[in-house]
Amino acid sequence: MADDATYLTLTADNFEAEVLQSDVPVLVDFWAAWCGPCRIMNPIVEELADTFAGRAKVAKLNVDDEDALALKYHVMAIPTLIFFQHGEAVERIEGVAPKDSLTERMEALLTANSAA
Repeated sequence: MADDATYLTLTADNFEAEVLQSDVPVLVDFWAAWCGPCRIMNPIVEELADTFAGRAKVAKLNVDDEDALALKYHVMAIPTLIFFQHGEAVERIEGVAPKDSLTERMEALLTANSAA
């Protein structure tokens, strides 16, 4: 994990403000430290955070630390990436996903957000 990572670390204390009340799209990576596929996704999530800095939010939520939020969003497998738009979960991807497809989805949300 980079020292200057631009992704947010989510907790029960900041989830509502950072995700549900966000004016920009948010990608939340539900992960755990012991999860091999999560470790594969980590550098991709960091790159997405850098790519979308200032335009959208990219965040990580540790399911071991925040199990109530994982349960609330029906996270049954990790990694699970959930895209939020206007406080609503609009799409989810479970497992390892290519950076290109995640980038395309985030760009589509940004386009929709600017048209709204």
